[in-house]
Amino acid sequence: MTYALAVHGGAGTILKSNLTPELEVAYHAGLARALEAGEAVLKNGGDALDAVTAAVCALEDEPLFNAGRGAVFTSDGKQEMDSAVMDGASRRAGAVAGLFGPRNPILAARAIMERTDHVMLIGENALRIARDAGLTFEDEAYFFTQARWDALQNTLDMRAKGEEDDDPARRHGTVGAVACDANGHVAAATSTGGMTAKAPGRVGDTPVIGAGTFADDATCAVSGTGHGEIFTRWTAAAEIGARMRHLGEPVTTAAEHVVMHDLAPNDGSGGVIAIDAQGRIGMPFNCEGMYRGMVGHDTPLSTFIYR
Repeated sequence: MTYALAVHGGAGTILKSNLTPELEVAYHAGLARALEAGEAVLKNGGDALDAVTAAVCALEDEPLFNAGRGAVFTSDGKQEMDSAVMDGASRRAGAVAGLFGPRNPILAARAIMERTDHVMLIGENALRIARDAGLTFEDEAYFFTQARWDALQNTLDMRAKGEEDDDPARRHGTVGAVACDANGHVAAATSTGGMTAKAPGRVGDTPVIGAGTFADDATCAVSGTGHGEIFTRWTAAAEIGARMRHLGEPVTTAAEHVVMHDLAPNDGSGGVIAIDAQGRIGMPFNCEGMYRGMVGHDTPLSTFIYR
């Protein structure tokens, strides 16, 4: 049985100088739990779609990461979450945007894929489908974290002084997973709370298929994290697949080119995780660091933050 899985918990989201030993241990542990959750599916012969869903659920449950519990706040103090999932075998996809309520937004995205004829839904109908699917809902107290609230206040204070927070951490918080299963199928899942102090109603690249999330057995599965507007305008995730299809590049080369040569020169700081149907993994990033990890049938579980 051959399989492989990679996860990310955001890129450039904490400066190395600000990372305490305790926080570093906690981030590595959170990534490891996500890898373990996904690998448990793959080890038992499960498919890539179930594996990436399980891994992202684990990351959404971890308040250190900007998705689900611990999502950042909009400029008006609300939490609006985006997520997407895509199956490389069928190219089915599901996505939600601006959602609040489901404990695991990635499960809401999957419900859209499996219960409707659509790819993306927003608003009350998306919530209705999540409820009909039996998903667990939580209240504001569950999703709230003091660190995210403080980050909002700091950003709003700067704006009141006519300053703008250009810290990449403000726009890099996303979680994701990509996997290849024993049948050679790939899948991707991505989830985020978006940018700290984002405009209400802002939707980033995460739920946009081909921008922050993409999967196709013929090429690769991709989950991105970074400056969402640039990832969207450069169709970052799909571009990796296109370079593989049309130029014959391996997944590692294609991912590296898009991150370093398409995104980086255009204010597209961030990174991606990408995997092909043979389980080869690329995890390039063009900023200070990216919370990431991988595991496979012949690859020991490993997690990383910086280069």
